[in-house]
Amino acid sequence: MPRISGVDIPPDKPIWVSLTYLYGIGRSNSRVILREAGIDPQRRAKELSEEELAKIIGIIDRDYLVEGGLRRVMTQNIARLRDIGSYRGSRHRRSLPVRGQRTRSNARTRKGPRKTVAGKKGVKELSK
Repeated sequence: MPRISGVDIPPDKPIWVSLTYLYGIGRSNSRVILREAGIDPQRRAKELSEEELAKIIGIIDRDYLVEGGLRRVMTQNIARLRDIGSYRGSRHRRSLPVRGQRTRSNARTRKGPRKTVAGKKGVKELSK
């Protein structure tokens, strides 16, 4: 099982798919990396030699920010937005959508499960 940037990539999938298991590398970046390394994207990850793996690792380390480093940078960016008191920072702080989406009827992913608010119960009983 090949290991790149501290992540075990799946050996039985094509190498272009296996590279997408790294945080920060998607489909297009994986194809660019393989084109630069001169490796056929359809080859399986377990079929790669050590020098081909080393070539891929070298390209990723040189040109791309992946895994922990990328997560750290993203966390710092969000913390900066919160600290300067920007609108986007306040939306992050309140766990609401940041990019202008509506929240009246959607945004369940960001807001979490519905919190039911009790209705006006017993109004008729009080009037007796």
